[in-house]
Amino acid sequence: MRKPIRLLLTSGAVTAAMLVAAPPAQASPVTFSSGHIDLVDIAYEDGELELGVHDEDNDVEYATDDVRVIVKRQAEVTVPNDPAFGFLGTPGVSTVWILPEIQNTDLVWPGVATEEVEAGVFTDDELTLTMQSVHGPGELALYTENAVGQPNVIVDSGDGLPDTIALTAGDHQHANWAFDRAGTYCITFHATGTLADTGQQVSSETVTLRVVVRG
Repeated sequence: MRKPIRLLLTSGAVTAAMLVAAPPAQASPVTFSSGHIDLVDIAYEDGELELGVHDEDNDVEYATDDVRVIVKRQAEVTVPNDPAFGFLGTPGVSTVWILPEIQNTDLVWPGVATEEVEAGVFTDDELTLTMQSVHGPGELALYTENAVGQPNVIVDSGDGLPDTIALTAGDHQHANWAFDRAGTYCITFHATGTLADTGQQVSSETVTLRVVVRG
């Protein structure tokens, strides 16, 4: 009977083999639970539209995939007792978690920015941000409130997506980001615009923003 062949490795070879076989380490995401954060920061560089996340407080840019946003329990409120807020749930009854349009230093203050897009690059300085999908335990709505507290709904995953947001180059704006259930959300966006000098439409890659709502 033929004896089995044994492969002997020195300790150094064993270590090298383990390193080759081991999967690459995954970097931990940068987590934000407060501060002025542009959750969608649009830039136009080297002929491409790019989407990322901008930490306004520290002036640091991140790839969207490298970021996780935390919505603290302090964001939990009851839907205002006004039929105009029915898109958030049952007025005066339902619970909703809101990252607010007006800054609350205990929470993330979510912005959408096009400050890195120069005027004149796109036709009429217009850009379109599309919310393609929301995957999570509930729905997401972005809205503003006027001087008398009435809502203007910008996007609402509860009535179907995609929804679009009209933006202007060189701008910076804030809205309420409202989530109707606790849990983890994956929100996908892309941006488009028409170049002023050629009439060509350009699009960014689709990015996914991860948001964790604490219950």
